[in-house]
Amino acid sequence: MSVLPNRPKGPPLNALRAFEAAARLQSFVAAGEELGVTPGAVSQHIKAVEAWAQVTLFRWQAQGVTLTAEGRDVAKAFTRAFDEMAKATQTLRNLSPTSEIHIAALPSVAQLWLPPRLGHLRTLRPELKISVSAMEAPPSLTRDLFDVALFIDNPTENPEERILAEDVLFPVCATVLLDSHAFTDTPLLHDQTWSEDWRLWSEGTGTDVGDPTAGPKYSLYGLAVEEAKSGAGLLMAHGCLIAPLIETGALCRVSENEVPTGKALVMTLPYPSRRKAGLEEVADLLSGPLLL
Repeated sequence: MSVLPNRPKGPPLNALRAFEAAARLQSFVAAGEELGVTPGAVSQHIKAVEAWAQVTLFRWQAQGVTLTAEGRDVAKAFTRAFDEMAKATQTLRNLSPTSEIHIAALPSVAQLWLPPRLGHLRTLRPELKISVSAMEAPPSLTRDLFDVALFIDNPTENPEERILAEDVLFPVCATVLLDSHAFTDTPLLHDQTWSEDWRLWSEGTGTDVGDPTAGPKYSLYGLAVEEAKSGAGLLMAHGCLIAPLIETGALCRVSENEVPTGKALVMTLPYPSRRKAGLEEVADLLSGPLLL
């Protein structure tokens, strides 16, 4: 008669993942955002790990949470373990013969910059399957199963980054407003994420725009662009996103003065060892001159 003893069990994998993310990011809120759960769920996961290990891993302080000495002792080991698991998962995914490319992009980039380039890409590589996820913050290409990230962000020294365009600000409007606009009495349109754009341009060029915070505000830059095209007011353009609309006449520059934000449209790829076969060619087609 066989004997099947009960084996000791470790804490749930999701609980360990929550501990690793909170330890690496030093925040339950940031860990929740990365994992797609609430900070409360992260807290419950960590309590479960602490109960299983019978040790305190985090201490609550006025400014948030900090790792205990015991938490610090194991945090790096869990980060290495989850990095290796992510690498193995990416390797497994890349074994598939299906040519599917997963792109993560800032919503405004996904709406304004990416579509015409995807059209060219489909023409040149019709066998490719492309999926696009719009998100406000760049994903970790070490952990997340994305092949390309496209964001307006501060350039870094990451060798896997490609700087596609400098991010510059200048005001635009619809043709109907071009001859009658005035900065101080025409509505200023605002994107909620880039709420400082009008102030930055006003201070950078010495132009009086009245109250740089006044005017309609939109949760998506694409909505603000559509309102500007309809003549609702003046919009602070991000040049790399608005250039095609200026070329077609859908929007017109109000001033030749422009102000760099210090950011750029950045394409990021995974480390070479984690890339799908042929990804570099796809990146070249997305960013190359044939697609502009």
